[in-house]
Amino acid sequence: MQRFETVFEVDAPPHRVWKLLHRPAPPDSPSPRTVEYQGGKMTILIEGDEHGRGMVRTCEFAVPKWLFSGGNARSWEVVIEVKPMAYAKYEGIGKPLWSRAAGWHELTPLDDGGTRLTFVETYHVNNRLMRLLFERRVHSFISRDNHELYANLLGYLGTVKHISSSRTTSRRG
Repeated sequence: MQRFETVFEVDAPPHRVWKLLHRPAPPDSPSPRTVEYQGGKMTILIEGDEHGRGMVRTCEFAVPKWLFSGGNARSWEVVIEVKPMAYAKYEGIGKPLWSRAAGWHELTPLDDGGTRLTFVETYHVNNRLMRLLFERRVHSFISRDNHELYANLLGYLGTVKHISSSRTTSRRG
């Protein structure tokens, strides 16, 4: 299993960071609605509750062309856990390499009024041979922009300080 983690501190209180990351659907928005972002797009099929718990979405994003998928991948994701102003987690499945993924972000208030944001993503290819051959390289490719994406987004709120980033691999059945 692959794991990517990045940590930032931003000069904004947790409620502002939460609001930026969990914007409600605009009034009169279509259903389903599509949100485009750097490197892909997300189609929200079900909005979930008032905090986003239960949101169902599909995501389209780039993968290496040598996977013979035209350089495109898709995932189906569900937001499974939400603690408003503090934590949100999704789980999903993806292809072309049939895989499982999970991602979460956690907001920690800082003494100076700012917020520490920790984002973690895990990725596990189901087929053992495909996992050995491709898992690390594909996850590195699809998560390469996560750090920049969060840094740019948080920059709308104030000064952003990068604390750490790491990639790890663990052996799993």
